[in-house]
Amino acid sequence: MYPKRLWWLLAVLCLCIALYLGLGARGNWGFVLSFRANKLIALLLLAISVSTATVLFQTITRNHILTPSVMGFDALYLLTLTVLIFILGGQSFTQLPEIAQFIVNTLLLMGAALALFGTLLRRGGHDLFRMILTGIIFAGLFRSVTSFLQRIIDPNEFMVVQANSFARFGRVDTELLTLAAALTGAALFAAWRMRHRLDVLSLGDESAINLGEAPKSGMFQVLVLVSILVSVSTALVGPMAFLGLLVVSVARQITPVISHRILLPSAGLVSAITLVGGQMVLERALQSTMPLIVIVDVLGGLVFLTLLLRRKPR
Repeated sequence: MYPKRLWWLLAVLCLCIALYLGLGARGNWGFVLSFRANKLIALLLLAISVSTATVLFQTITRNHILTPSVMGFDALYLLTLTVLIFILGGQSFTQLPEIAQFIVNTLLLMGAALALFGTLLRRGGHDLFRMILTGIIFAGLFRSVTSFLQRIIDPNEFMVVQANSFARFGRVDTELLTLAAALTGAALFAAWRMRHRLDVLSLGDESAINLGEAPKSGMFQVLVLVSILVSVSTALVGPMAFLGLLVVSVARQITPVISHRILLPSAGLVSAITLVGGQMVLERALQSTMPLIVIVDVLGGLVFLTLLLRRKPR
């Protein structure tokens, strides 16, 4: 039953891809398709990265509300970016090659993400509201430090920070796709190989131990994969607050199973349909310049509030 739904999702995605590539194309088809194909690859890469990272994070926290972005990763990204520009200077930062900026951002975010998520899981355990409160405190601290640094830096450097503070699906540097695809592909391959272990980890520590799985070791491995995926996607396009929560929540409604063999591809397909279909509608049908992330964040924020308010008190 559920594998059949995956095929339907794949069919919808293929339709979105066909419309994205061909709708409104004029002039030199070779150039148009090549240009759009690069953006399409970036959208698919981001979609699968964000959805997989969200599923993995929800598995080790064992609830369907938390995501890396909800737990303060976006604020951490802005802090890391501001500190980097504060140290290097806005002019030196913009003069760095795109590949160098991407590598530096990714490495810094990976290290910071491991420290942040590891701390949250140790301090909050699996108490949902304690984890949310801890994440809010960390996010508030990061934003306070970021705001302080932005007030004392040069106005031109502040403009550089602002220009890199928002997700930009339509302005992905295609030169970075090869490196981003290699890092993301390695993490996705490792996550897929862990799919059966993830099913066990989602049952809880005691059940996992009884089934021969080491929860702490598995959690650390998953955290590494989550850090890679969210760092690469964020360094590539910028922060995406509620995309993961939105697409994974929809995927769980379409394929309500705990099996990661079904859930991972389902979330990836829903995420790809959201980004490719959303960009196709905005760019081709509506010819709008509105950033897709604005709509996604509004819908994702509503989903987050709905899930939080519907949660039964203990």
